[in-house]
Amino acid sequence: MRKNWPAAFQIAAVYVGTVIGAGFATGKEIVEFFSRFGFFGFISILMSGYLFIALGSKLMRIAAQINAKSYQEFNEYLFGKWPGRVINIFMLFMLLGVSAVMLAGAGAVFEEQLGLTKNLGVFLTIGLSIIVMLIGTKGLFAVNSFVVPLMICFSLILMSYSIQMPNFLDQLLFIPHAEDGWKSVVAPFSYTALNLGLAQAVLVPIASEIKDDWTIKWGGILGGMALTLILIASHSTLIMLPNLELYEIPMAIIMKNLAPFLYGVFVLVIYGEIFTSVIGNVFGLDRQLKQYMAIPTMVSVTAIFVVSYLISLVNYGTLLSYLYPLFGYICMTFFVLLWMKPFTPTEKSKRG
Repeated sequence: MRKNWPAAFQIAAVYVGTVIGAGFATGKEIVEFFSRFGFFGFISILMSGYLFIALGSKLMRIAAQINAKSYQEFNEYLFGKWPGRVINIFMLFMLLGVSAVMLAGAGAVFEEQLGLTKNLGVFLTIGLSIIVMLIGTKGLFAVNSFVVPLMICFSLILMSYSIQMPNFLDQLLFIPHAEDGWKSVVAPFSYTALNLGLAQAVLVPIASEIKDDWTIKWGGILGGMALTLILIASHSTLIMLPNLELYEIPMAIIMKNLAPFLYGVFVLVIYGEIFTSVIGNVFGLDRQLKQYMAIPTMVSVTAIFVVSYLISLVNYGTLLSYLYPLFGYICMTFFVLLWMKPFTPTEKSKRG
């Protein structure tokens, strides 16, 4: 069996790039699910990391084995034909909602960090996404392979600064009072469910194109490990920020305080991560729409962006705090069935 590490790293990069969207890269999502719970949030992150490694890999390996071309086929396999169709309608709306959150996030970066108009960020993102979408899978791999290593490096740089601060250990072990503290127990499951439920739109067709079980398995493991590392690094940084829930883009505020000389580059990296999620979501939606009707990529992508743009007119923070937890709970059924579904590699997939 030939071990194709470069291809495994490419899959890992797409996995990470799809999950690290506007909420993750800006730090807003990590605050919402983990960091506001202090040390309990840290424990939740470790649990999430394990789930990302185990279930991300399993999701892609099953998709390749059943040769699912889109998340529609994958969900019908998991849930059965009719329930699968209902879930797919939910998924369609969720992916549109998340694409809108990403566009709003891109607008927030331009407005809050660069002092430019929100619409400039949104329309630039739409224009660049259309170009990548027309290139296809190669464009998706190329963008993620460039942006993801940068995100990991910056997360580790910020973490190294935070660890050196005199009160770091006190902040790490601190458990703040939270009215909804029970959510810290549910967070690893709802967070992983949300991200895997949405990431399947990209991971399913990618896995089916790669097909080789070894490559897909290690792509999932490496991607899950990288996500865990970035989550831990981001959390270790965010807990050092007073009133961390007040900011739309807390990671950029921390970078401005701790390493101002890297601030400009970091804002571009955050934007790059938002961009990878936009193209990932649109890639999945485009594949899904092609299952229903034979339409050119340009037409389907344009329609997706028109709807996403209209939703993105709502405030970014508001969208994220309401839509993400709701989507997380909806995705829990997907998560449980994926966890329970038995998977045995076939001899053909073992040989690669």
